[in-house]
Amino acid sequence: MAIVDLVMPKLGESIMEATILHWSKKPGDHVKMDETVLEIATDKVDSEVPSTAEGIVEELLYRENDVVPVGAVIAKIRSENGVEEQASAPERLTPEVKALEEEEEIKEVPYQPPSPHIALPPKTGGARFYSPLVLNIAANEGISLSDLEKIPGTGNEGRVTKKDILQWIDAKKEGGTQEPIEQLQPVAVAQPTAGAVEPLTSPKTEEAPEPEYSGNVEVIEMDRTRRLIAKHMVESQRTSAHVTSFTECDVTNMVLWREKVKAGFEKQEGEKLTFTPLFMEAIIKCIKKYPWLNASVDGDKIIVRKDINISMATALPNGNLIVPVIQEADMLNLTGLAKKVNRLADAARNNRLRPDDTQNGTFTVTNVGTFGSLMGTPIINQPQVAILAIGAIKKRPVVVETRQGDSIAIRHMMYLSLSYDHRIVDGSLGATFLTAVAHEMENFDVNRSF
Repeated sequence: MAIVDLVMPKLGESIMEATILHWSKKPGDHVKMDETVLEIATDKVDSEVPSTAEGIVEELLYRENDVVPVGAVIAKIRSENGVEEQASAPERLTPEVKALEEEEEIKEVPYQPPSPHIALPPKTGGARFYSPLVLNIAANEGISLSDLEKIPGTGNEGRVTKKDILQWIDAKKEGGTQEPIEQLQPVAVAQPTAGAVEPLTSPKTEEAPEPEYSGNVEVIEMDRTRRLIAKHMVESQRTSAHVTSFTECDVTNMVLWREKVKAGFEKQEGEKLTFTPLFMEAIIKCIKKYPWLNASVDGDKIIVRKDINISMATALPNGNLIVPVIQEADMLNLTGLAKKVNRLADAARNNRLRPDDTQNGTFTVTNVGTFGSLMGTPIINQPQVAILAIGAIKKRPVVVETRQGDSIAIRHMMYLSLSYDHRIVDGSLGATFLTAVAHEMENFDVNRSF
């Protein structure tokens, strides 16, 4: 028999750590190959980690709610098939994880009495940067962003490290926290005279009292997913200069065509044909014409994405939201889009999304009309620069232009709203793209096949 290391799997290009939600196995339990050992969560998706060997669970190296870097050994399994022992944890860590750990390792700084002038730590020129590890600890401990700003950072350029936030939490539990050094003004310190030395004390902040709510109320603690959504939404508004443009669209041809072919489509393909893949088909054609809508911003650089990966906002049964991604959507025909949309929506609602299913989105579509909304002002899904909201389809009397003159007819009408990042997408480009999407939908070919 040999001991096999179970490691935290790679969970996507930008994800460097995950939180352990629940251990499905405990030491002494028998586990089969590919059987679920634990459930983990990232800021993108919850997932299950299967066993890489059959045997007996020898040891669990982390507890539930621990934040673990990708590549770290999380459990040991006593294999029954003589597999050679796996490499140790340090050898399995990726270079990115090693760099993250090195950044978090800060040496102890001995206390020194203040000099005649107190030096302020360096500023970052704007909002402070926090690593995903620090943000996860803050979320788990219920630390607000305003409190996080008060924590003095000892990292590069004044960053808050793991050690900083843990020391702050310990100090708070013991009865108070030190004021961050940047809140203090430079002062001259008088030189002490013999026999008149007074002890120096650090200023303390009083513990904020627990808020009281008057009236007949119910106080509900946000779950982990809702806290992450709240953080992402606020960060998006802070990062991008949001602008929203609106237009209306006559989708009568699209509605009549779908009604005509949906039964045959389901019989032939084994999939239901919803409006979502029809909308996405039109959006993809327009993104090819206006590629700056399929981009991101990195400082003063514009990163135009060549792959069109469409994110689709999906509501979950518990009221939360998740955004799975159709990878390389521009390479799929209508049938392929329909199958992808249905699979991802079903996986999202049944908590079966894989980590890769939420990665690398370049443009987001949200169908607010599903819940009866006529239109919306969606918030950009960072680091993308645009999101398109699709409203409910409603029958309305409208003026129709014909060769014989204008007439009033009952048409299937729908509002589209595009929120875009005004740092790189000007109003002219945003409005032109939105108008092109509406034109593509209005001129849907009713004689096409699926």
